[in-house]
Amino acid sequence: MATDDFFKKVYSVVKQIPTGRVCSYGAIARYLGSTRSARMVGWAMNASHNHTEFIPAHRVVNRNGVLTGKNFFGGQHVMQELLESEGFIVEDDQIINFKERFWDPNTELPDFQ
Repeated sequence: MATDDFFKKVYSVVKQIPTGRVCSYGAIARYLGSTRSARMVGWAMNASHNHTEFIPAHRVVNRNGVLTGKNFFGGQHVMQELLESEGFIVEDDQIINFKERFWDPNTELPDFQ
């Protein structure tokens, strides 16, 4: 199924986000050559909790650094706690200093094949 292939590609990118950095749904979609698929990246993050291998989905937020996927972590504050354990400051569900902590696969990784 095409969705499964896309999710696998998303997981491959997300697993490369370094500890202490975050990425956005849209940046991952752009890197994968599917600019208009940010929402589908979000669906992949929601499904990642059922994956046997650890996918650091907590490191993927919206383009403004807002924890839009927080409801899919099994508790109201789990995503925030995971980010705070990596040194992030989160206020009102938004990462402080988001731009400084942003990791862009489009500049950090080689071109997607």
